[in-house]
Amino acid sequence: MLDLLIINASLPDGRTGMSIAVLNGKITEVVDGPIAGVQALETVDAGGYLLSPHFVDPHFHMDATLSYGLPRVNESGTLLEGIAVWGELKPSLKAEAIIERALTYCDWAVAKGLLAIRSHVDTSDASLLAVDALLEVKKQVAPYIDLQLVAFPQDGVLRSQGGVENLKRALDKGVDVVGGIPHFERTMAEGTASVRLLCEIAAERGLLTDMHCDESDDPLSRHIETLAFEAQRLGLQGRVNGSHCTSMHSMDNYYVSKLLPLIAESGVSVIANPLINITLQGRHDTYPKRRGMTRVPELMAAGVNVAFGHDCVMDPWYGMGSGDMLEVAHMGLHVAQMTSQKGIRDCFDAVTVNAAKVMHLDNYGIAPGCDASFVLLQARDGVEAIRLRANRLKVWKKGQLLAQTPEVVASLTVAHRPTQTAFFKVS
Repeated sequence: MLDLLIINASLPDGRTGMSIAVLNGKITEVVDGPIAGVQALETVDAGGYLLSPHFVDPHFHMDATLSYGLPRVNESGTLLEGIAVWGELKPSLKAEAIIERALTYCDWAVAKGLLAIRSHVDTSDASLLAVDALLEVKKQVAPYIDLQLVAFPQDGVLRSQGGVENLKRALDKGVDVVGGIPHFERTMAEGTASVRLLCEIAAERGLLTDMHCDESDDPLSRHIETLAFEAQRLGLQGRVNGSHCTSMHSMDNYYVSKLLPLIAESGVSVIANPLINITLQGRHDTYPKRRGMTRVPELMAAGVNVAFGHDCVMDPWYGMGSGDMLEVAHMGLHVAQMTSQKGIRDCFDAVTVNAAKVMHLDNYGIAPGCDASFVLLQARDGVEAIRLRANRLKVWKKGQLLAQTPEVVASLTVAHRPTQTAFFKVS
């Protein structure tokens, strides 16, 4: 007998009327139409709604989440003031407060069908308070969220005293990924040196690498080039990611025509953070203002794996957010002008399958042998899901129901019109 049988589901690849069988936390069958002669402890009729693999956030800062207003608000809205506010908050941080805020955010994530998160954690403080706190969070949420931690030297690994030693100590404690912030080092040359050093550490330890790379409006900030080179030199293809890469928005087209093939050849993936990139970039412009987000469609066309991250929720850099990766995809398609049907579907992939590739998640997807970790959305396809930022009807982790929300239907009292609407286009 099956543990769970989902019938009449639509899938992100366009198939409809599908049945998905689950046993012992794994998908055993994905069949077009009903599965004859089987019984299940629970059968869920999806009603034609979209069953998607769970959402994935490959770029987040959980040590800072839900700290908005502490000790003050970032009034300018700039990246640098955000870093300054975080620096002011760090001396008063308590492990218990970091843990409680992070766990609260994880509750939000589960409700939104977000079951895998890569979080950068600041290693600049020699106490490694935030590292220890998030390692505890990782342990507590392990039954329902895959939390991957990045050793992130927020103040610059070479710029801050003890930066290299602190980062190595964080890795020794069990942090998963080597991070960096080359554009925040004191000089371009120091930034380049930091990329080389950090990639060598990752290669020596057999770890993944994810660097905040060129989060700047400066078209001459070109550390993504160095990152791609080091990935090839050290044989790290497929294990390296460049996050933000916003300077690419301002680079001249000739240089980018050289850069894109280099990134693709190196196997480096790229994470854009649409909500934060459109907020923080272009702050020094009058008009016209640059959008700032990296060249997402061009990178995708070049064969680079591109994902979207949330980056921040209610912290010194961004006072909004709720853990909704469909909101991220919605902003992404607008900023990148990816409004074709394919473009919108690519944006859905950027918060699901592409992000899962960045995190090297095993058994992800809706196919036999994959974990039964998925979300039933009140939408009929990925395009509609992004348009509506669709309600999450049910969220499962390895076949276990974690969260559910009733269907959202508005009641109407309008003469000669239907009594309710759910915002769907008439077929």
